[in-house]
Amino acid sequence: MDASIEKFLKGRVFAVAGASSDRAKYGNKVLRCYLQHGLKAYGIHPRERQVEGAACFAKLADLPEAVHGLSIITPPPVTEQLVEDAAQAGIRHVWMQPGAESPAAIARAKALGLEVIAGGPCLLVVLGYRE
Repeated sequence: MDASIEKFLKGRVFAVAGASSDRAKYGNKVLRCYLQHGLKAYGIHPRERQVEGAACFAKLADLPEAVHGLSIITPPPVTEQLVEDAAQAGIRHVWMQPGAESPAAIARAKALGLEVIAGGPCLLVVLGYRE
Protein backbone atom coordinates (compact mmCIF):
# COMPACT_ATOMS: atom_id res chain seq x y z
CA MET A 1 0.00 0.00 0.00
CA ASP A 2 2.78 2.47 0.85
CA ALA A 3 4.34 2.21 -2.62
CA SER A 4 0.96 2.91 -4.24
CA ILE A 5 0.44 5.97 -2.05
CA GLU A 6 3.94 7.22 -2.82
CA LYS A 7 3.32 6.82 -6.58
CA PHE A 8 -0.04 8.54 -6.25
CA LEU A 9 1.39 11.54 -4.43
CA LYS A 10 4.23 12.03 -6.93
CA GLY A 11 1.74 13.54 -9.37
CA ARG A 12 1.49 17.24 -10.11
CA VAL A 13 -2.27 17.56 -10.74
CA PHE A 14 -5.14 15.92 -8.86
CA ALA A 15 -8.92 15.84 -8.93
CA VAL A 16 -11.33 15.35 -6.04
CA ALA A 17 -14.62 13.68 -6.94
CA GLY A 18 -17.21 14.62 -4.36
CA ALA A 19 -15.75 18.09 -3.71
CA SER A 20 -18.17 20.22 -1.74
CA SER A 21 -18.44 23.82 -0.63
CA ASP A 22 -19.66 22.52 2.76
CA ARG A 23 -16.54 22.70 4.94
CA ALA A 24 -17.85 19.93 7.21
CA LYS A 25 -17.85 17.38 4.38
CA TYR A 26 -14.86 15.18 3.61
CA GLY A 27 -14.96 16.16 -0.06
CA ASN A 28 -14.16 19.70 1.01
CA LYS A 29 -11.51 18.63 3.51
CA VAL A 30 -9.67 16.44 0.98
CA LEU A 31 -9.59 19.27 -1.56
CA ARG A 32 -8.39 21.68 1.15
CA CYS A 33 -5.70 19.19 2.15
CA TYR A 34 -4.27 19.15 -1.37
CA LEU A 35 -4.30 22.94 -1.44
CA GLN A 36 -2.71 23.21 2.03
CA HIS A 37 0.21 21.16 0.71
CA GLY A 38 0.67 23.35 -2.36
CA LEU A 39 -0.69 20.72 -4.75
CA LYS A 40 -2.81 21.61 -7.76
CA ALA A 41 -6.28 20.09 -7.47
CA TYR A 42 -9.62 20.44 -9.21
CA GLY A 43 -12.99 19.65 -7.72
CA ILE A 44 -15.49 17.34 -9.41
CA HIS A 45 -19.15 17.92 -8.57
CA PRO A 46 -22.20 18.15 -10.83
CA ARG A 47 -23.36 21.53 -9.45
CA GLU A 48 -20.36 23.30 -7.90
CA ARG A 49 -18.23 25.64 -10.04
CA GLN A 50 -15.64 26.58 -7.43
CA VAL A 51 -14.70 25.07 -4.08
CA GLU A 52 -12.16 26.69 -1.75
CA GLY A 53 -10.85 28.79 -4.63
CA ALA A 54 -10.22 25.75 -6.84
CA ALA A 55 -12.07 25.33 -10.13
CA CYS A 56 -14.75 22.68 -10.01
CA PHE A 57 -16.08 20.70 -12.97
CA ALA A 58 -19.20 18.62 -13.48
CA LYS A 59 -17.32 15.57 -14.76
CA LEU A 60 -13.82 14.28 -15.31
CA ALA A 61 -14.11 14.71 -19.08
CA ASP A 62 -14.48 18.50 -18.52
CA LEU A 63 -11.08 18.92 -16.83
CA PRO A 64 -8.83 21.46 -18.62
CA GLU A 65 -5.63 19.41 -18.27
CA ALA A 66 -4.37 15.91 -17.63
CA VAL A 67 -4.81 14.71 -14.05
CA HIS A 68 -2.41 12.27 -12.43
CA GLY A 69 -4.56 11.10 -9.52
CA LEU A 70 -8.21 11.07 -8.55
CA SER A 71 -9.37 11.08 -4.94
CA ILE A 72 -12.90 9.72 -4.68
CA ILE A 73 -15.23 10.73 -1.86
CA THR A 74 -18.60 9.57 -3.17
CA PRO A 75 -21.11 6.81 -2.43
CA PRO A 76 -19.97 3.43 -3.84
CA PRO A 77 -22.42 3.39 -6.80
CA VAL A 78 -21.05 6.78 -7.92
CA THR A 79 -17.50 5.52 -7.38
CA GLU A 80 -18.18 2.63 -9.74
CA GLN A 81 -19.09 5.07 -12.53
CA LEU A 82 -16.14 7.33 -11.69
CA VAL A 83 -13.75 4.41 -12.24
CA GLU A 84 -15.02 4.13 -15.81
CA ASP A 85 -14.82 7.91 -16.28
CA ALA A 86 -11.28 8.03 -14.89
CA ALA A 87 -10.06 5.38 -17.30
CA GLN A 88 -11.66 7.23 -20.23
CA ALA A 89 -10.05 10.50 -19.09
CA GLY A 90 -6.61 8.88 -18.94
CA ILE A 91 -6.33 9.06 -15.15
CA ARG A 92 -4.20 6.10 -14.06
CA HIS A 93 -4.24 6.51 -10.25
CA VAL A 94 -7.37 6.43 -8.06
CA TRP A 95 -7.60 6.70 -4.29
CA MET A 96 -10.97 5.58 -2.97
CA GLN A 97 -11.30 7.27 0.38
CA PRO A 98 -12.82 5.20 3.21
CA GLY A 99 -16.53 4.74 2.57
CA ALA A 100 -16.28 5.39 -1.18
CA GLU A 101 -14.93 1.99 -2.14
CA SER A 102 -16.84 -1.12 -3.13
CA PRO A 103 -15.60 -4.55 -4.21
CA ALA A 104 -17.06 -3.91 -7.69
CA ALA A 105 -15.31 -0.52 -8.04
CA ILE A 106 -11.98 -1.94 -6.90
CA ALA A 107 -12.21 -4.95 -9.20
CA ARG A 108 -13.23 -2.85 -12.20
CA ALA A 109 -10.45 -0.30 -11.61
CA LYS A 110 -7.87 -3.09 -11.48
CA ALA A 111 -9.35 -4.70 -14.61
CA LEU A 112 -8.94 -1.35 -16.38
CA GLY A 113 -5.28 -1.28 -15.36
CA LEU A 114 -5.61 1.56 -12.87
CA GLU A 115 -3.43 1.88 -9.79
CA VAL A 116 -5.90 1.59 -6.90
CA ILE A 117 -5.67 2.61 -3.28
CA ALA A 118 -8.66 1.37 -1.28
CA GLY A 119 -9.42 -0.05 2.13
CA GLY A 120 -6.54 1.83 3.67
CA PRO A 121 -5.77 5.19 5.17
CA CYS A 122 -7.43 8.45 4.23
CA LEU A 123 -5.49 11.10 2.33
CA LEU A 124 -6.12 13.46 5.28
CA VAL A 125 -4.13 11.17 7.58
CA VAL A 126 -1.33 10.48 5.10
CA LEU A 127 -0.70 14.13 4.16
CA GLY A 128 -1.68 15.62 7.50
CA TYR A 129 -4.72 17.86 7.35
CA ARG A 130 -5.12 21.11 9.28
CA GLU A 131 -8.65 22.38 10.03
